[in-house]
Parts: sequence; C-alpha cells; structure tokens
Amino acid sequence: MGKPTGFLEIPRHDRSYRPVEERIKHYNEFVVALSEEELNAQGARCMDCGIPFCHQGCPVNNIIPEWNDLIYKNDWRNAIDVLHSTNNFPEFTGRICPAPCEAACTLNLEDIPVTIKTIECSIVDRAWQEGWITPQPASRKTGKKVAVIGGGPAGMAAAQQLARAGHAVELFERQDRVGGLLRYGIPDFKMEKHYIDRRIEQMETEGVVFHTSAHVGVDVDIKQLQKDFDAVVLAGGSEHPRDLPVPGRELDGVHFAMDFLRQQNRRVAGDSIDASEVISAKGKHVVVIGGGDTGSDCIGTSIRHGAASVTQLEIMPQPPEKEDKGITWPEWPNKMRTSSSQEEGADRKWSVSTQSIEGEAGSAKTLNAISVEWGPNGPQEIAGSEFSLKADLVLLAMGFVHPVREGMLEALGAELDGRGNVQANTDDYKTSVEKVFAAGDMRRGQSLVVWAIREGRQTARAVDEFLMGSSDLPR
Repeated sequence: MGKPTGFLEIPRHDRSYRPVEERIKHYNEFVVALSEEELNAQGARCMDCGIPFCHQGCPVNNIIPEWNDLIYKNDWRNAIDVLHSTNNFPEFTGRICPAPCEAACTLNLEDIPVTIKTIECSIVDRAWQEGWITPQPASRKTGKKVAVIGGGPAGMAAAQQLARAGHAVELFERQDRVGGLLRYGIPDFKMEKHYIDRRIEQMETEGVVFHTSAHVGVDVDIKQLQKDFDAVVLAGGSEHPRDLPVPGRELDGVHFAMDFLRQQNRRVAGDSIDASEVISAKGKHVVVIGGGDTGSDCIGTSIRHGAASVTQLEIMPQPPEKEDKGITWPEWPNKMRTSSSQEEGADRKWSVSTQSIEGEAGSAKTLNAISVEWGPNGPQEIAGSEFSLKADLVLLAMGFVHPVREGMLEALGAELDGRGNVQANTDDYKTSVEKVFAAGDMRRGQSLVVWAIREGRQTARAVDEFLMGSSDLPR
C-alpha cells in the first residue's frame, strides 16, 4: 500500500464516453481513457484492505490490491504479470465485465469504489502497446491430445492453459471465426474484434490449432473426437434462447436478439449479407423485450441503424435507485443501472408483459402489452392497464435457457442437470462420460465472460491432472 491516505485525498475518477451524437454514427469503441497520471492516482485510492472483498467479488480471483499499488508506483511491467497470473484475457473483462469487484470494494460502502475495471483494462492495453505480451509456448510436450469444443472465452482460456502445459490442443468452433459471443454477440462499439484476433495469433504461436466452421455434432463426429483425443472439453455456450409464445410471434419482423446482433457484427466485419435476410432497424419502431445486457446491445445497435424509436420492455419491476449497503454489500446489488446504449435514447418500461403482436401483410406493426404487479405467486396482470406500441421490429432478448441439445449432446449422452445444462461439478469438471469435461455456459448456464474464463482455467487444470496425475497450472 504505497499511499495509506490515498482514498481520503483523491476523488474517484473513471473513464468517460464520447458524446452521444458523435458515437451513434459509428460502431467503434467510444470510451475516453484516463491519462497515465490519472491512473497512478486512481491506483493510490486502493486501501489494501486486510480482507480484500474485491477478491470475493471477482470470479477469476484477480489480485487487485497488488496491481493497484503497482500502477500507483508506475510499475506497469510487473502489473501485467500479476494481472495475467489470474486472467488470460483482461482486455475482454476490462471492457465488458460488469465489475462485481467494484461492487465488493470497501469504498463502495460510500459509493466511491476504486476504478478497478478501468485500471485493469489500462494495464493490458499498455502491455500490448509496449510489446510485453508475447507467446508462451510450452518448454516440453506431453504427447497428450486435447479437443476443446467451443471458441468462446471458456474454450479459449482452457485451450491456452492446456497448450502452455505442453498438450497438443485443437479447438473446434462452429462459427467461421473464433470468439463465441465475444465475436458475434457483443457489439463492436463495446469491444472491437481485433482484441480477439490478437489473442488467437498468440495462441496459435503457442501451439493451439483452430478449426472454424467445424460444428461438432453436425460436421464433426463427437464420437470420433473421443477416440482421437485423450480428453475432450465441452466449452460451448448456452445458446437455446427463451422464446415468446404469444399470438403474432410468427410475423416477419419478430426476431431473436442474437440473430440481429450476430448479423450486425458480421456486417461490421465486412461480410456480405443477402438483402433478403437483412434485419434492419432503420426507420422502424423497435421494441426490445428483455432488460438485460443483450437487450441493451439491441438498443445501441438499433439506434445506430437509425431507428424511428426504441422501447425496451422488462417484466420485472423497476429496481431501486440505490441499494441498502448494509444488506447487500459486498454482494452484487439489485439497483437501477443505465447502460451507455440506454442513455442514447431508449424508452424503458418496467413490469410489462407482452400479450400479442399484430401485423399487416404478414409483418409486425403493433405490440399489445399489459402492466403486471409482482406478488408471492409471481406477476399478476393489472386489469385495465393494457396498452399498445408501434412495433415494426420486435427483438426477443429474454435470455437463454440451456445449451442446444440436438446434435452433439444427444450423441454424447452426457447427463444434464435440472436446468438442462451439462452436469459437472467445480472440483474436477468431469461429465458423466469418460474423459469428457465441461466448462463455462454449457455447464453453468448463461453467465458472464469472467465466469467463463474462470471455468476454462479451472477445467484446464482438472484436465491436466487427469492426463498427468498432477498439475502446475493455477486454479
């Protein structure tokens, strides 16, 4: 702790955003970074608590006080080593993680937590600029082969760790590019994709072999992978979306959010989309159903398309403006949050249930909804509260229920848990099928990128122990 009084003397100062009228004209990131001097000062605010609750809030167990102190002392070179000791991809989490570490920060009791996420992102960005991040190929090979199925953050983390342990790792990704939802779910204005490409290049030099457009269970036989490899890691996503079973669901203009977001990311990447398949919000009245991050991403994308209006519906009640710290801290609190996309011009409605969608000539035009009141038995419709919205484009962003079972999981025959995810514990990550492991959203359900990285790393250690009898990989 280099400056014991830093938290008393230095006010919290975080990254800012470019003006709304400027940023909605493009799909690039729009965060305004802090200067080196500002970051040094923000690092000095860390209290180096005797019990660092930020560790409790961080799924990958980032050693936060240590690298905060190193930034205060301007020791960026050692800071990246400390950061990488727990997190393979801090440039991902430093951009899109909701920062539960900051919610758990002791200074958050006064609503002025250390700017942990900003410092994390600045460390890794500086490290790339300085050339400090280089491939770390294994010094010896084990002769063991591991197949990793799924190219999202869980699969990438598992593959990188296993390759560094000396195993021959091959990663199979069903999309044409690696990255999972980082690639085709998160909009470029939240995280540009060259960050993924840079890590892929590093991993290829470390020995990871990538197979894209390789849909295991469709193009690739899972049984053959079991025969050809010493271990298999299931690291696919929880991709079965929650649907909306209401009259009018079949109308043109009603789409799952991921179909909309995936297509836009492909367009930004330069892919050509057949005109008949384009999902555009330009000039349309857009209704986004679902109040989470995916819904927020739909809002920002629709506004950049040039939507006539954007309305976001959430069935849950509006959260309080401020949490009761005595009850919630250091856990992640339920409170009102407004994303950068929501700031750009969305009308948000709470405690709303969709009743039907009406159309003209087969295309959506109107969404009919009703207000609900929450009680011990769930939401109850409020008589007389019906209302209608113009809705030329309806985007379903209500989350995901479980992994897709058809194909790979059915052929594999792995046991599923009560929610339909692949059954595996967090001790050894083994499934019910011999030498098959599961990590990330496929095992735990829809979750955060930081949880995916954690599970990918821990699964890599479990696989290494399974193959070698012991492991030096960190857990």
